[in-house]
Amino acid sequence: MAGIYIHIPFCKTRCIYCDFYSTTRSELKSQYIRALCRELTERKEYLKGEAVETIYFGGGTPSQLSEEDFKEVFKTIEQVYGTRKATEVTLEANPDDLTEEYTQMLRTLPFNRISMGIQTFDDATLRLLNRRHNAAQAIEAVQRCRQAGFQNISIDLIYGLPGENDQRWAQDLQQAVSLNVEHISAYHLIYEEGTPLYKMLQQHSVSQVDEDSSLNFFSTLIDTLSAAGYEHYEISNFCKPGMYSRHNTSYWQGIPYLGCGPSAHSFDGDSREWNVASLNQYLSSVEQGQRLHETEQLDTRTRYNEYIITGLRTMWGISTEELKSKFGDRLWEYCSEQAKPYLENGKLKLHNDRLKLTKEGIFVSDGIMSDLLEIE
Repeated sequence: MAGIYIHIPFCKTRCIYCDFYSTTRSELKSQYIRALCRELTERKEYLKGEAVETIYFGGGTPSQLSEEDFKEVFKTIEQVYGTRKATEVTLEANPDDLTEEYTQMLRTLPFNRISMGIQTFDDATLRLLNRRHNAAQAIEAVQRCRQAGFQNISIDLIYGLPGENDQRWAQDLQQAVSLNVEHISAYHLIYEEGTPLYKMLQQHSVSQVDEDSSLNFFSTLIDTLSAAGYEHYEISNFCKPGMYSRHNTSYWQGIPYLGCGPSAHSFDGDSREWNVASLNQYLSSVEQGQRLHETEQLDTRTRYNEYIITGLRTMWGISTEELKSKFGDRLWEYCSEQAKPYLENGKLKLHNDRLKLTKEGIFVSDGIMSDLLEIE
């Protein structure tokens, strides 16, 4: 079992908070699709023959691609890897791209899941963030996807935005719940260095929310979505029963995946590699048959630490038996010793051979994970 991630770097405009690799140079799309298909073909052996179960188009803004662009990529994936076992095929999309015509076109392709970047339903904040849609367009886009027949819709929200207060966040959540989507991802705003929003923070034109407010927002998020029937299956992710993102879950469960496109990461179980974060360098290197990328071999300590960080983020936690078999008795005993205080104070629990965060533990998860890591 494996996944494929396709990075589509093109955006009409850049959001002021985003630090993912993207470009507004849409004139390079056709050249890019050719290079992307070449990379997919040349890296056929990376997944070692594992069946592809999930395909994820992320960005950037994948909904900037045309029907012909998608068809070319899917044709390559089908020919090189096969898609018969691909049960989840996701497209990240901007609400304003999801016109009736575009949404109907998507239904003719293998996509069966839409992940929509809404972020907030507050129009003034959307303008501040340089988002291209307003709240009404976001609501209409969800309805349009449903009318087109999509039965697996995810929306992204951000909290801790400039000017956020309890009332505005509660309204965002109530609006999200009323849309009755299958999946909601909610992330606290991070002021990433190098972004326009970070510069605004440095210039004091916006200010960060305080820590108490952040905790209140997170608590409201959990309580509201849990009351609405969503499972809190990962720290930032909620779903209707059984509707978790299989692709993203593969990252947290250590399942191999191939990432193609500039800045895309790949993982084969023993090593990670990532492509150069430059469209020009990516295009020229792939076209010359010498893809620019870096590779990191993962030693036992690094793999153990990643297992702790990714596994504890989820409702499934980490398996004690798997931890022993993968990393040996020494690291299992180390983990057990470090976990003991949190088991005693109710921040961790051990149930059916799995170590998990409790609801109280989720609020201090970073500290718990840090204490369970093995540092040189």
